[in-house]
Amino acid sequence: MQGRVEVICGGMFAGKTEELIRRLRRATFAGKKVLAFKPAIDTRYSETDIASHAGVLFPSIPVKCADDILGHVGQYEQVDVVGIDEVQFFDPRVCAVAELLAGRGVRVVLAGLDLDYLGEPFGPVPRLLAVADIVSKVTAVCMKCGADATRSQRLIAAPEQVLVGAKDTYEARCRGCWSPHHG
Repeated sequence: MQGRVEVICGGMFAGKTEELIRRLRRATFAGKKVLAFKPAIDTRYSETDIASHAGVLFPSIPVKCADDILGHVGQYEQVDVVGIDEVQFFDPRVCAVAELLAGRGVRVVLAGLDLDYLGEPFGPVPRLLAVADIVSKVTAVCMKCGADATRSQRLIAAPEQVLVGAKDTYEARCRGCWSPHHG
């Protein structure tokens, strides 16, 4: 089997995690060996499962860094599909890990924010988009006007780029309604 890298990206509340889970479930139904991973810092809805904002769950392994993924995959004789959620929170090594796994014949499906709350490329996602075999950009619904939303509006003042949150912290916004400043 030929490996590949698939990236699902977009703003908050666009359904990235649900699409990731849909692809992982399909692979499971097809009899493929699937391993899923999430960053250990994301404990919003579950300590261990990949969890969408709508409550859809998929069993996963929380890891602290991208290289931990290789350690877990190496424990199995054969892994067909690796899913990685919230990829923007991973260190830059996640790009090399995805490429290495794809080179070994693994289908690697990653989901994450392409832009941070300031509208800047987020973490390793730009590089992943460049090396991906398949890119799917999904949109949410703007919470102000109902248009397609591609941005994540931070609702509270906080200077750090990484601020794990949900509806209490972020809203989906279109380009016209989004502002790099909170609120």
